[in-house]
Amino acid sequence: MTKEFVAKHRYARMTPRKGRYVMDLVRGLPVNQALDVLAFSDRRAAHFIRKVLASAVANASQDAEVNVNKLRIKKAFVDDGPTLRFRWRPGPQGRAMPFRKRTCHLTIIVGEEENS
Repeated sequence: MTKEFVAKHRYARMTPRKGRYVMDLVRGLPVNQALDVLAFSDRRAAHFIRKVLASAVANASQDAEVNVNKLRIKKAFVDDGPTLRFRWRPGPQGRAMPFRKRTCHLTIIVGEEENS
């Protein structure tokens, strides 16, 4: 069984839907390749995810037995966070439409690749 290292960013100020789009790009990739993909992505979510991935690599580097160059993203997901500042904005025909500021929780789990 290989060791896994976790990094989280909770209450990130972006919508979960937009975060999942970028997270799907890097899920399952080796860490070095994922960092390159995120560096050249022009999406705002890539900045948050890159910082979480760097934190997971730093967590793994604290263990002397782990080779950081062989790390791979095992699990990566974006969960819904609480909705901040629920407001109302004018809608059609005199109605009011909700205006939500969404947040999300980013989680990345990295581990060494199995040699098979």
